[in-house]
Formats: sequence, structure tokens, C-alpha cells
Amino acid sequence: MKRGKKYIELEKQVDRTVQYEKADAIALVKKMATAKFDETVEVHIRTGCDGRHAEQQIRGAVVLPHGTGKTVKVLVFAKGTKLDEAQAAGADYVGGEELIPKIQNDGWLDFDVVVATPDMMGVVGRLGRVLGPKGLMPNPKAGTVTMDVTKAIQEIKAGKIEYRLDKSNIIHVPIGKASFTEEQLADNFQSLMDAIMKARPAALKGQFIKSCTLASTMGPGVKINLTKLSDN
Repeated sequence: MKRGKKYIELEKQVDRTVQYEKADAIALVKKMATAKFDETVEVHIRTGCDGRHAEQQIRGAVVLPHGTGKTVKVLVFAKGTKLDEAQAAGADYVGGEELIPKIQNDGWLDFDVVVATPDMMGVVGRLGRVLGPKGLMPNPKAGTVTMDVTKAIQEIKAGKIEYRLDKSNIIHVPIGKASFTEEQLADNFQSLMDAIMKARPAALKGQFIKSCTLASTMGPGVKINLTKLSDN
């Protein structure tokens, strides 16, 4: 992949032979986030899991104490009183079966998270081919298939993020914006790592986390010292 001059200049600030302490890595990533927009800070965690085995899959969610800095649009599939409840809780879009053709045929995807009550999963299941590849299918493990739609919406709006393995067994998660303070990013990072450490599959033998890299949208990655990851 060809990199621009700006990226190459930024990369010179990173010592590739070093695994940085958490605070130093965050400070460096913030310093290198020089784009004209407020860059997202992401964590990339390479695991020793083999996602082809169901018992080594990782999927869950965690509420980041300082949120992600992004306004999240929530779509709720529900019926009856749950429709009113979802609207009252601040859902951006609420509906049922009538939304299927809009998503399936018109390609409407103006939302970031989908929540569904369990009795609507038969309907939502028909959107599997559209929502699945985009990581938008509601899932009980992520707390997005629930009767408690109020709690689900409030948590998502407060900064709840989902984590899961990709095809390369890597987890990619945003932990905030470059405009956040170092303390806010450190708190969010620690909350994420604590949740992922707890999600270690019992079936996994050997090393769980192989590497952990922090990077902003346009900046180079900074490797974090793994020996201190479980420290607060």
C-alpha cells in the first residue's frame, strides 16, 4: 500500500522496535492526528483465536465511560407498547415489518445500530443478507436483542460499542476521538481491554492477545506493551 508524504513523515515519530506504555502510546497517537477533521482513535487487537471454531469466537459489547465522540443513530424493530417505549427512550427510527422493503429494496441504511425485541427476530432475520455483512444484525451477546429496549438505547447512546473477531482474528474498535483528553482515551482503552480479557474463550490454548496497536484514522499505528495490559 502506497503511503503519502505526510504519513511517511508521521511514521518517523514511531520507533518500530519499541512497544509503548499505554499513556505514551495515547500521547503519541494524539500528537500524530493532524488531519483537518477530528480523527477517530482505534484499537486493533490481534488474537490467538481461530474464529473458524465456534468455541473460539469472541463477540460482546462494552460501554465506554466517555463514549466514542460519535452521534449514533439507532433503529429499533418492535411492536405494540415497545414501539412507544423505544421512541420515548430516544431511538432515531422505530418500526416493524414495513421497514423491510425500505432496507431490502431501497438500500436505506441511515443507522449505526439495530436493536430488536426477540419477537421481531423472525422479521429482522429476512434482512440477514443486507445487515449481516455490515455487522448490523442484532445479537443477544451484544445486548441488541432484548425486551428492555430503553436500557439498550440508553447504553448505545452513552457510548456502548461492540467488539468481535474479523476474518483475520483481529478485533478493531474505536475508543474515542483525537480531541479527547489523554485521560479519557486511557479510561476508554482500559474499559475495552478489561472486557476483552474477560471474553477470552475457555477453549483457547496458548497466547490470547498477540499484539495491540493504537492508531488514529490517518496516522500510523503505535504498538502497546502487552505485559502491562491488565494493569490499571
